[in-house]
Amino acid sequence: MGVENPAEEAQILLRTRLCNPNYIFTILSDSPDSNYSKLKYIMSSSVTEACNNSALLLGPRGCGKVAILEMVIKDLLQEYPDMICVIKLNGLLHSEDNCALKEIARQLCIENQLVFSKMASFDDNSQFVISMLRECGLAHKTIIFVVDEFDLFTQGKQRLLYSLLDAMQSVTSQAVVVGVSCRLDADQLLEKRVRSRFSHRKLLFLPPSQEDLQRILQHCLLLPTESSLPPQYVAAYNKKFLNMLSDDKFKDIVESLCDSDSTFNHLLRFLFVAVCEMDPKSGFLSLDNFKTALSSIQRQPKLEALQDCSILELYILVCLRRLEVKEQETTNFNSVMKEYKSVHDSFQTADYYERNVCLRAFEHLFQRELISLVDNRGHSQSVEFRPVRLLISSHELHQGLKSYRSCPAILHKVLAV
Repeated sequence: MGVENPAEEAQILLRTRLCNPNYIFTILSDSPDSNYSKLKYIMSSSVTEACNNSALLLGPRGCGKVAILEMVIKDLLQEYPDMICVIKLNGLLHSEDNCALKEIARQLCIENQLVFSKMASFDDNSQFVISMLRECGLAHKTIIFVVDEFDLFTQGKQRLLYSLLDAMQSVTSQAVVVGVSCRLDADQLLEKRVRSRFSHRKLLFLPPSQEDLQRILQHCLLLPTESSLPPQYVAAYNKKFLNMLSDDKFKDIVESLCDSDSTFNHLLRFLFVAVCEMDPKSGFLSLDNFKTALSSIQRQPKLEALQDCSILELYILVCLRRLEVKEQETTNFNSVMKEYKSVHDSFQTADYYERNVCLRAFEHLFQRELISLVDNRGHSQSVEFRPVRLLISSHELHQGLKSYRSCPAILHKVLAV
């Protein structure tokens, strides 16, 4: 298949790469200053030196915290196959102390081939976990506790965190607690008694820099020279792709992508869609593939709502925008109607509707969530007199008018004035 249809094989290879977090983050894990290297040192030292450790992985969602942690655990399990036990908790499922402790006991029983009792109390499970920490420590086996959504465990009395960290103060225990959170102040949420037992190691995960972005693009989308793919096809594909990387239009697309969301997850979704759009006949990634990918993943609900608006509703939105520019203190239906009449008189527009028709269109804009009331006061007042605000930016309105098929040319002039 590789020789007969190299484009299809290349597409499968690229999609497989983009779905494999281990492959993606390998390129960023070779430096000794990388989060991968630091985390592996912290966790491996607990195995090799028989000590207790704790750390927090902090950063926005989609920046690779869990992916790097899974890579480290996978490597440690290969290096020390019989010396590690992994227990995983998630704050969305186990933030209640009793539920979390029961889940720890259940996973420990499965790992050590013991019978789990569903009827055990909180104290019973607590004693069991403490005894297992002691037994594993004596057997030189490290227990790794992965606590995802760590900040959710800080709500309430924090009995679980205190019990775990307190048990790790024992000389015989051998464990690592790794918390994962998108809150940068997660350690500040800990009670004083819990914080005093925490090691305060924090690793910060950030979206990729411009340099990292270039490395990721080349790492993910360049084809390997040593593969079943024809060498001539690989050389032509790689040359074309590298030329595209230096194209200003391509840089603008990537910049637009990062402006909305610069996380790894968003980038990988974008690249996956672009690869899926690759032309099987030519077998090359083109600029159009990336443009299509950008438009498909950057959905803009406001612009989509504008496409369903009537011409009259567009006039009302433009009038609201003009009133915003004029910095009018109170904007309501009556002031919009005055502006609408002013526009009609100034530009001699053919589109002029009766007041009751305009009021219905005004109410439709509330339903489309393109305008809203300034506050909830004045329920007894008619909607005509209640102050409103525009929920769409000037740029979005301008883009919406440009993409609206039957938009009157006069509206563009009215908005620009």
